[in-house]
Formats: sequence, C-alpha cells, structure tokens
Amino acid sequence: MTAGQVEGRLSAPEGYAVSLFATGIADARMLRVTSRGDVLVSTPRDGQVLLLEADRNSDGMSDGQRVLIDNLTRPNGIDLWENYLYVAEEDGIGRIPFDVESGTVGGPYQRIVDELPRGGNHWKKTIRFGPDGLLYVAVGSSCNVCLEEDERRGAILRYSPDGEFLGVFAKGLRNSAGFDWAPASGVLYATDNGRDLLGDDFPPCELNEVVEGGFYGWPFVNGRNVLDPDFGPENQSVADVSIGPVHEFSAHNAPLGIVFLRYQRAPSEFRETAIVALHGSWNRSKKDGYKVVSLHFSSDGSVEQRDFLTGFLVNDIAIGRPAEVAEGPDGSIYVSDDFASAVYRVSLGEYRELSVPSTDNRRSVGYDPTTVSVEERNTALENGPSVLALEGCLTCHGDSEEADTAQVVLTDLKMRYTINEMVDFLTDPRPPMPPYDADVEKRRELAIHLLETY
Repeated sequence: MTAGQVEGRLSAPEGYAVSLFATGIADARMLRVTSRGDVLVSTPRDGQVLLLEADRNSDGMSDGQRVLIDNLTRPNGIDLWENYLYVAEEDGIGRIPFDVESGTVGGPYQRIVDELPRGGNHWKKTIRFGPDGLLYVAVGSSCNVCLEEDERRGAILRYSPDGEFLGVFAKGLRNSAGFDWAPASGVLYATDNGRDLLGDDFPPCELNEVVEGGFYGWPFVNGRNVLDPDFGPENQSVADVSIGPVHEFSAHNAPLGIVFLRYQRAPSEFRETAIVALHGSWNRSKKDGYKVVSLHFSSDGSVEQRDFLTGFLVNDIAIGRPAEVAEGPDGSIYVSDDFASAVYRVSLGEYRELSVPSTDNRRSVGYDPTTVSVEERNTALENGPSVLALEGCLTCHGDSEEADTAQVVLTDLKMRYTINEMVDFLTDPRPPMPPYDADVEKRRELAIHLLETY
C-alpha cells in the first residue's frame, strides 16, 4: 500500500468498543499488560521494549510511551515473572528487574540464555511462563520446509526461570509464534504457521494442543496428517505418530499471538475464549486473514472460529496486520499492528468504528535519487540482477513464467522507501523473506538497484 492512500475501518463485536491506543510504534510486535494496565511492547527492528502508559485520563489512548530497554538484538517475546521483565532476543534470553507500580526497570539487564539458533526464515523467539513456573520458548524453523540440523528449531523448549535448559518440550512445530494455557483445563495451545509454495489453499495453518514429548508433524505432514510432497512419501511411519491440530485456520492466514480471556465480567460468550491475531497471507493470489478472531471450544472438542476485529483488509489491500493480542486487568484486549505501527484497544463498552491510522507513521517521502552518485547508481544497476539471481529473490518476487504462482511482485518501491529504509528492510525483512546476509555497502548497493528498478 502506498503511504497514506487508504483508510479503513475496524469493527468489533457488539459490547466492545475499539480505540487507537498508541501509534508511531514501528514494527510493534509482542505485548504484555501489567496489573496496573501499562502495556509492554517489543519492537524487533528498533531493538527496544517500550512501555505504553495506561489510559488514566479516559481518552481512549495511552497517556504516553517511553523506552524501557534499548540496544537489544531483535527482541520479540516478552513476559513478566516474579519482579523481572524477560525478553527473548534473536539469539538468547535476558531479564531485568521491573517494578510494576512505577513501570520502571532497575539494575543491569542480564543474559540468562545464550546461543539460541539465530537467522533463517523464522528468527523471532516467543516466550511465556507456564502455570508450572517454567519458561517456555518457541523457536521457529530456519526454512520453509527442511530437515533441521538443530533439534531446537521447529520446537518449543523449556527453561528454568534462571535460564537452565530443561530440554525440548515438543517438536514438529514449524513456527508456533504464539501460545497460552487454557485457564480452566491448564492445557497448552499453540498457533502454528503452515508451509508455503503448495498453492493458495493448502496447507492449513494450525492450532495445536501441545503435550510434553509431542510431535506435530513438520516437515513430514501438514494439517491433519496429510503427507508432505517433499518429505512425506518416504516417512509414513513418522507421520503415523504425529499429532494433528485441534483446529485448522485457512491456508497462509499466519496465526501469531494467542491469549485466553480470563476476565470474568466479560460477555458470557467470550469467557475463556481464545483470541488469535491472523497476520495475513503474503503468498496467495487473493489476500486472506488480516484480522483478529475468537475461538470457542465445545465440550466435544470442536472449535468454532468467529471474527472478532475486522477491517484490516479492504478491496484486497492490507491497511493493517495484527501481530499479537493481550488481555488487560479490566478485560480490555490489546492488538499490535506491525504494518500500521499501532496498538489498538478493544474494551468493554458500546460498539463503535475506528479509522486505521495512516501508514505515513511508518514510511517517509520515498526514494531521493539525488542522494546517489552516478558511479554508485551504475554499479548498483550492473550488479543488482546477479545478486537477485544468486539469492533466489525472483522465485517469489519475479514476474516471469518461471516465478512461483504465489509471487509477491515488486512494485512502487521508490514511492515507499528511502535508501536507509530499504537497507533496514533487507537487514530485517518480514518473514518468510530471509535477511540479505551482506555488509552495509552491499546492502546499500542492492537497495539502490531495487529502488531504481522497481
């Protein structure tokens, strides 16, 4: 979407009101809400964890925002446990003393886990403390579909609060970007993103009931134990012991954050319901997802999915991408949007609609060719095609017959990015695109080629 060109409207179920809680938060991802109503949010691209102050003046928006921790390595997962704020960086986990009452950190930030597998398609780490007081860590796969060399990838790990590794809890989970425990049963449920490049409608994304020692199929099976065309035919015996999902989301919907609602004064139909952020498809011929849904569990084990927060997709144009959901002490539900650089609050109250913030918050004026010398431009245009070919970029981004049918064609880049923004994007792209592993000069060279060409 060209910055500032499209304005959409969000809507929530009757009994809930939607407000723009905070804006201008580039790459807003994981959320946690304190007992005082302050909202913590991670920003992987900026290497920060922010605190969004609770709305104490009742205007619907955060009363202010400030940086709690800076200079982190692509932080994503965050959680609070026994007066500490825990942060999952790309390659490890750290913690720092946190005072809920004042909303401040104190003392040094301490790394308690190092050398987590980094890089690859799914480098973000999600963390959450379980009812057993142990730290659970989701580590995504390094690839679309492959046999991992590191058993910690495509798995959920378990640690003590001090960082002692207690082993792999469950595996065969390609990218379980969100997980939570059902409050009534104590059962652990995790979202999982299905693989790509098998068409618009297969495989489904998943909700799994995760048990200790469980194997959930990836990369050998998809969905409810359908053999994968690349790895399944010779691995029927492995597929036979895999555990299928309890619910299937539509293919490529990319379910990320999940939270079970615990507020007892919520409407009865939403008590102990799970709320899930569907980040939305990047590789379908017609976009799908781009909303927040509620999951309603029946006594027979079936799960009903209903729309909860919609309006992010307008005429096949995405104006927002929900990434994470969290519940506040008053029953409010917070939703981060890493596309519109925003956090929304869905609170108990009368229904109303909300205009999505302009994406001018996240983009500047675009490419300025006068900042590039003639020599630099010529070098970039000469070397760029070979870099795209070597990195396999046109497999997904090409416009030729050889490109995958689910490609994302590069268009209007010069209107959407400055050189520095494109360099940053190549360094830290949105999954499943892998980072361009090169020095700053080479990334700048490729950025210029892309901006001049597309």
